[in-house]
Amino acid sequence: METAQKIAVPLIAVLLFLLAWEALVWVNDWPNYKMASPSDLPPAFWKFRWLFLEMGWQTLWRTVLGLGLAVVFGTLIGMLMGFSRIARDGLYPLLVGFNAIPKATLVPVISLIFIGQHDFNTVLMAFLISFFPIAVSVGIGLSTLEPEYRDILRSLGASRLTIFRKIALPKTLPEFFGALKVSVTLAFIGTNLVEIVAPHGRGLGALFKSGETNGDYPLMFAVLIALAALGILLYYAVLVLERIFAGWAERPQS
Repeated sequence: METAQKIAVPLIAVLLFLLAWEALVWVNDWPNYKMASPSDLPPAFWKFRWLFLEMGWQTLWRTVLGLGLAVVFGTLIGMLMGFSRIARDGLYPLLVGFNAIPKATLVPVISLIFIGQHDFNTVLMAFLISFFPIAVSVGIGLSTLEPEYRDILRSLGASRLTIFRKIALPKTLPEFFGALKVSVTLAFIGTNLVEIVAPHGRGLGALFKSGETNGDYPLMFAVLIALAALGILLYYAVLVLERIFAGWAERPQS
């Protein structure tokens, strides 16, 4: 019953959103070159179905790779800040300052430095825009570890690695997965920034740019829906991993 509810509720919410969108376009009598409706999208998906498959795959693998790098380096930086007060005081202002920079302004800089390396540029931007929440969450989780637990384990002869594996890692996992859910959407934003802005780009961002150039608004909105679907897919993949590795932290709802 609970599983069926978890599946049915999101589907109903999506359906209600699409119905509201269709009604908004119909009530205002907007043509599809001003605001495409959900009923305009299936023909666009079918007409460009092979491009959606090809471009969608390119967007997905670059986003996943950038997110994977963000997990690795964000976790390492977070561990460094969590275990060292000096590292935390030194790195945190730099991370905050870098995160405050609009990432769209970095796209031409990166494209100029790595001319012609479109895949690398796209993965790099996905990484740069998504590692900050992971680093901060891991750093905060480790820095707030109760010293009593560490003292008890040390008195019993536990090594630093054992303390990290038995106490620090489990305590940090809920914060880590919470940050990872945010980073998933940020990684897609980074990927599409490069795909849209960079010349001769590939991926769904380039397909969106093609629709904009040709005035094909149903195609543009179809790309947005495809991006949303990929984001939801990756988000639920993170939820599955969270259930596996940190399901113990979920509190039962009354």
